Amino acid sequence: MATQLSRSEERNATPKEKLEWTKEEEEEEKEFKECVEEPNGSLTPVIDDSLESNELDKQKLAIMRAFVEGEDSSAKDVDDFMLRRFLRARDLDIEKASAMFLKYLSWRRSAIPGGFISVSELSTNLAHNKLFMQGVDKKGRPIVVGFGNRHKQGNLEEFIRFVIFFLEKVCSRIPRGQEKFVCIGDLQGWGYSNSDIRGYRAALSILQDCYPERLGKLYLVHVPYIFMTAWKMVYPFIDKKTKNKISFVEDKKLKSTLLDDINESQLPDAYGGKLSLVPIQDC
Repeated sequence: MATQLSRSEERNATPKEKLEWTKEEEEEEKEFKECVEEPNGSLTPVIDDSLESNELDKQKLAIMRAFVEGEDSSAKDVDDFMLRRFLRARDLDIEKASAMFLKYLSWRRSAIPGGFISVSELSTNLAHNKLFMQGVDKKGRPIVVGFGNRHKQGNLEEFIRFVIFFLEKVCSRIPRGQEKFVCIGDLQGWGYSNSDIRGYRAALSILQDCYPERLGKLYLVHVPYIFMTAWKMVYPFIDKKTKNKISFVEDKKLKSTLLDDINESQLPDAYGGKLSLVPIQDC
């Protein structure tokens, strides 16, 4: 079943509300015109494969592909959607996007030589039980929930591998017709013992440089004032596109804010929804 959607119909927005949409949301709205209703009642966007319809320059993509395949033959195994994400991350600058992508291919060979990371390599971080995945938002994007107070500073190399494991896992669960995921970062109980600036910066670097245009939105909830000290140290390393996807949510508006973007049937029960959280390693 296909359903035509428009943002004005979906949210019944007033002119004032329309002015409050972010540029990122407006760009995403242009990426799809219809959704498929899944058995669980969620709507999965169907993205038009036509680059013209997505306002991307088909010629630039072709030039980028020819160049990167000439530099690294493994680029032939990559689909146009991945190259398009790197192009978007560099504002359609072919030279910058190509350099970014070739660096990613080299990084991937050294970081994930066998193509995957085993849970046996991540015993400490998995024992913290800090990352979960359950449900999808109204755009069909998988929902990840992370509990900041469960993270402890430890071996940086293992944490980096844990971050890669998580990103590979969630990206493999992104449904047909979608390219992004959303995350709820729960900081209730966060304290200085959880402050891991090196780890945060490393995770941010991997997300932005190796998995560009994968994060759709990050909701930071139950944010204690003490967290802002760490935030000020991390903020300068966040690129503009990622900053536009981060939203600090007031406690009193938590459920209503999440329900704006997530159906109650898909919202984790920790926030008043219907679904139980599932540890990332069990997804």
